[in-house]
Amino acid sequence: MGKDNQAKHRQAARDLKRRAAVRQPYERLLIVCEGEKTEPQYLCEIQRAYRLATAHVQVLHSQFGTEPKQVLQYALTVFKQGDQDRGLHPREFDRIIVVFDRDEHHSYHAALAQAAAQNGKLRNDNRMAVPVEAVASVPCFELWLLLHFEDVLAPLQRHDALERLKAHLPGYKKGGGGHWLATQGRLNDATARAKRLAELTTALDGTQPFTAMHELVSRLVHLKD
Repeated sequence: MGKDNQAKHRQAARDLKRRAAVRQPYERLLIVCEGEKTEPQYLCEIQRAYRLATAHVQVLHSQFGTEPKQVLQYALTVFKQGDQDRGLHPREFDRIIVVFDRDEHHSYHAALAQAAAQNGKLRNDNRMAVPVEAVASVPCFELWLLLHFEDVLAPLQRHDALERLKAHLPGYKKGGGGHWLATQGRLNDATARAKRLAELTTALDGTQPFTAMHELVSRLVHLKD
């Protein structure tokens, strides 16, 4: 084998070793929520419970507004440009997840379509395709918590979900904390109920009760597996 070929093989081995050295031990997630407190606090409680480093899980709330399209746009902006104040570098995530409610948002369906269109189109700092996921709840995040205690099969409004949830969690209030601790013992029940709803409808319907929160929670709980 000639010297030039030997040099090329050595360089290829060094490149492979360098790529292996920077490979992350588990997936890096950028999660952007519509809500400023309730959803981020819930997800951060899971993050702390499972000791997920902030280098791998960043939970933010949208700085562009609460409309689903604004939530998605903020997530894409942070991914592409980073956030110097938070020490986030451009494209340092492996997956982008946006969390929003159906509620009465005008851009709900447009955000679902845009997230699907962006899925796999972006590249991260390792030049890997980045999934973009929309985690929607119909009508709202409180449905997910309510499913820990009872089945919900008929359409309901945000107010109804909140009042029914308070029957199980009398101290519940928007923006409060401790919701993971109060519900984690019933996680399997909630997951089973959310999966049953997913067999009946999808986020695109926007009227029937639905939530994909069980998928996000499962991803966090098993992120290190």
